[in-house]
Amino acid sequence: MLVHSRGARWAVWAVFAVLFLPLFALPLLVVLGASSATHWSGVLPSGPTVANFRSATRGDALQALTTSLVTAVTASLLALAVGTWAALAAAGLKKRYRRIVDALFVLPVAVPSVVVGLSLLVAFSKPPMLLNGTRWIVILAHTVLVTAFAHQSVSAAITRLDPAYEQAAASLGARPAYVLWRVRLPLLLPSLTAAAGLCFALSMGELSATMMLYPPDWTPLPVLIYSATDRGALFAGSALAVVLMAATLIVLFAVSRVRNRASYR
Repeated sequence: MLVHSRGARWAVWAVFAVLFLPLFALPLLVVLGASSATHWSGVLPSGPTVANFRSATRGDALQALTTSLVTAVTASLLALAVGTWAALAAAGLKKRYRRIVDALFVLPVAVPSVVVGLSLLVAFSKPPMLLNGTRWIVILAHTVLVTAFAHQSVSAAITRLDPAYEQAAASLGARPAYVLWRVRLPLLLPSLTAAAGLCFALSMGELSATMMLYPPDWTPLPVLIYSATDRGALFAGSALAVVLMAATLIVLFAVSRVRNRASYR
């Protein structure tokens, strides 16, 4: 820690506990408690049951989880490809033009996601690009919303790259495409995996734009959670939320393993 005295360290830990427990830990504990209960009339939940999790892992809930996973993975890969390409292209521009590119990619997250959903709904509700009512408009909305994070993460990593590796490869006769695939992208792999994990987590929890766009046959899990809590099924909604958190954490753990191996290389 940055503080060295014992009293100061205890004070920092106390402030951390005061802020962390009520703001972060307690809400999660409440959701975990409600997910395995049937009643909550006192301080603690009562009526422990696993029925909520049984219903949260089958039928429409399982289909919604699969929809969320497919949407998040597809949107993350698309966002990573577009964001990386833009970051690599902008790295060769002058600083003024690089700022313009950065501003264009940050724009979707600078406005409410409902606005992004409405803009896509208006833009793709008529031929020749008729996507309204299909799964692709949901995937497109998620891609637009998370591409900014991929672009910013890769852009920051590019500025930290040592140009000596690329210069050495070029001096040995390597073509630009070879330098890109065999030198530059492998050096960026830790940042690419981190950006993919961030995009995946954000896509898994996206609700606002999704509510405006999703068709009945492509309902992500956050929409199902909202529908359950909206009709008063708080315990069932909590179980769905726990399933959503667990699935997201499992994928992020797998991505972190890949990132650690990439960093080791």
